[in-house]
Amino acid sequence: MTKFSCADGIRQAIDEEMERDPDVFLIGEDIGESGGVFGVTKGLYEKYGPTRLWDTPISEEAMIGAAVGAALVGARPIAEIMFGDFVVLAMDMLVNQAAKTHYMTGGRLSVPLVVRMVTGTAGSTAAQHSQSLESWFVHVPGMKVVAPSSPEDAKGLLKTAIRDPDPVMFFEHKQLYGGRGGQVGDVVAVEPIPLGVGRVRREGSDVTIVSYLKTLEHVLDAAATLEGEGISCEVWDPRTLVPLDREGLRRSVAKTGRVVIAHEAPVRGGAGAEIAAVVAGEFFEHLKAPIVRVGGHNTPMPYAPELEGYVVPGPERIAEAVRRCLGRA
Repeated sequence: MTKFSCADGIRQAIDEEMERDPDVFLIGEDIGESGGVFGVTKGLYEKYGPTRLWDTPISEEAMIGAAVGAALVGARPIAEIMFGDFVVLAMDMLVNQAAKTHYMTGGRLSVPLVVRMVTGTAGSTAAQHSQSLESWFVHVPGMKVVAPSSPEDAKGLLKTAIRDPDPVMFFEHKQLYGGRGGQVGDVVAVEPIPLGVGRVRREGSDVTIVSYLKTLEHVLDAAATLEGEGISCEVWDPRTLVPLDREGLRRSVAKTGRVVIAHEAPVRGGAGAEIAAVVAGEFFEHLKAPIVRVGGHNTPMPYAPELEGYVVPGPERIAEAVRRCLGRA
């Protein structure tokens, strides 16, 4: 048996929810017989057929428009944006329609839609296939934003997202699909995980590092290095950016008194800015030092792997940010 990966967790969540609820269906580009460009939906077409897995033309606007319409009449679509960069083609359907319908109809209609956003770098996928756009949707009222960092979280959170009555943007980092597995087994039982509940991935006492998606793995590596320098890092994973677990974050900040926020998206306007604002505005009395943010540099993603590695924060840059926060740089 192989390790349970994020791709396994996502596939199993879709399978189990499609089996549980006949209104759940999958829509996207190349998700059917080919199993998706990253192989995440492999095997589902053979089980459920073309009426439950809809292969679409290369038109994100048409795909999301169809999914929103289906959700409005009682279905529960899961739409896959093959590369999250191309969600820009469907922003009107998402931001002006899906996110607003419940409010504009006085609660009479809802849009139970999950949009699976394949996000982040994958090694030389360049400027138009490597972006991390989660902060765009954090900014939109009416949407929930999920960013899992482990196979178990990917499965449990996706099951909850599919059952949610509101549109959920579900971010899946390419490099986590076959990344570090947790449990071992062909099928791992995971119950739905509530949205808005973060978790401590590593206990510590000197500084809280907040991170999610692939960058959280770099944070854990940095924390292991810093432990050898006598620095105890608590790693806190929000799991969902909207809703944000403010109470869980407060407990960690109260414990350590210092905060570093790390993500792959550019620092400017990133989700880390909102998290920093929450900490500074609501938990200021716990802070012993200024908040430090570390993230992607403000540049389009280069193609060359050496330059990509420079733009995206790795364990070394995260460790340096922690040292700055503690005044040891």
